[in-house]
Amino acid sequence: MTFLRAHNPMIDCVLFDLDGTLADTAPDLAAALNKMRTDRGMHGLPLDPLRRMASSGARGLVGVGFGLKPGDSDYEAHRLEFLDNYERALNVHTRLFDGVPELLESLEAMPRKWGVVTNKAKRFTDPLAQLIGFTARAACVVSGDTTPHAKPHPAPLLHAAHLSGVDPLRCIYIGDDLRDIQAGRAAGMRTLAVTWGYLGEGEPPASWGADAVIDTPAAVLDFLD
Repeated sequence: MTFLRAHNPMIDCVLFDLDGTLADTAPDLAAALNKMRTDRGMHGLPLDPLRRMASSGARGLVGVGFGLKPGDSDYEAHRLEFLDNYERALNVHTRLFDGVPELLESLEAMPRKWGVVTNKAKRFTDPLAQLIGFTARAACVVSGDTTPHAKPHPAPLLHAAHLSGVDPLRCIYIGDDLRDIQAGRAAGMRTLAVTWGYLGEGEPPASWGADAVIDTPAAVLDFLD
């Protein structure tokens, strides 16, 4: 664990990104894309290059799979098809990252509140949270369309703090994407960047401005001590 900003243990609520932070959803996202490709007589793409784009959702994966970007004539139809494929099979290969179940159990035993703030749309977040057992345990589950703005805007994180009954200054937000750290800092929260997630293709986590960069879920507990 590398601390990059001032350490502050006064945290009452731990908020997490979902894809690439709590759960490895990339296999099911990749499967949704590869179904599109095989339906068109194309070969499926290997998981590793698709995993890096998982945090970018449909935009990133449709871009890798078909070379399309928003504004292209066929982009929207491909995006909608991808999302429909994903919705039909969103928890086939998805699993929590190693160490995450133990981390959540430790937080609950302290006790400290925890919640989820994701840019994934509610239509996918709610059923997935139910299937992986988060709904009854989390203080909040905030999706990308819960508020008028998605990350990196702070609105979803501020809403999560409100739902949890915790001052944003006493929350920490943990994620695997630059947008997560930008949103957390804009909301006045402490932030942790994780190295086990998808990370995208931009600058490395150490450059994002987080309070710390951590390599394992268990390191969250070190930061809270």
